[in-house]
Amino acid sequence: MTIDPKALPGVDPHTGSREVDPVTGYDTTGHDWSGIRELNTPFPKVALIALAITVAYSVIAWVLLPAWPLGRGYTRGLLGLDQGEMAVERLDLIDSRRGEWLAQFEDPDFGQITADEVLMARVRPAADRLFQDNCAACHGAAGLGGPGFPVLADDHWLWGGDPETTVETLQVGINATHPDTRWAQMPAFDWMARSDRRALAEYVAELPSGQADHESPAAVLFDENCVVCHGDGGGGGLMSGAPSLTDNAVIYGQSEASVMDTLRNGRQGVMPHWSDRLTDAQINLLAVYVSGFGIDAEEGDP
Repeated sequence: MTIDPKALPGVDPHTGSREVDPVTGYDTTGHDWSGIRELNTPFPKVALIALAITVAYSVIAWVLLPAWPLGRGYTRGLLGLDQGEMAVERLDLIDSRRGEWLAQFEDPDFGQITADEVLMARVRPAADRLFQDNCAACHGAAGLGGPGFPVLADDHWLWGGDPETTVETLQVGINATHPDTRWAQMPAFDWMARSDRRALAEYVAELPSGQADHESPAAVLFDENCVVCHGDGGGGGLMSGAPSLTDNAVIYGQSEASVMDTLRNGRQGVMPHWSDRLTDAQINLLAVYVSGFGIDAEEGDP
């Protein structure tokens, strides 16, 4: 079979000579797109150099770095690099540096720490991270609590809000599995007549407003059944876990309906102990941070 040279791409079919673009001097391919000739330009040298460098780097990387799978393992490369080991080493370094900084909270002087504004400026971000990771799920990101979980951003405490007492609460928990846990329980008053429970619920619901009638039969019921834990007038029993009933910081709410539910079923919340999860230094750090919530709340910055 004979091929006519005039039929080849880039050849003038009339003269049989190459078609050359008069502007660039490149041969054309013979393709014509509505008057636009396609040029037969060479592959860019820069692209060829880049391709050569890429291939060379790939070969070098295959030799020096972990690369080829070998069933359950892989080739380690001449450098013997292992990202897993590198990550562990970096984590160990971070833990070491964190441990050095936390060492000052192993047996701290809380008064000295809280008085040191420079130190407290460093404490707050670190303690906030601990709080968000371990406490915010129940107490809220700003310590504002929620149904069943006490507010930390005020000065109403069930067990005391100073750092030393907070440390103990964090270590042993409340109604937790720790052998020295704090215990607190609101018993059910389902044995009481419904009418008496209703009257008592109305009385307790009015305590925060100061409109409760302290001479009423309901007040007598309160004195006979509630004062032993909640104190005279319902001011709370610090260190017994009985909340004040004269403010709006009641854990389960203080509407008549919620108080009625509490009287009928009782309450027994649980706070886990953290001594198995956090170090003493971390617990002390958290205690300093949490004890400052009430102060910040008074200043308008909870």
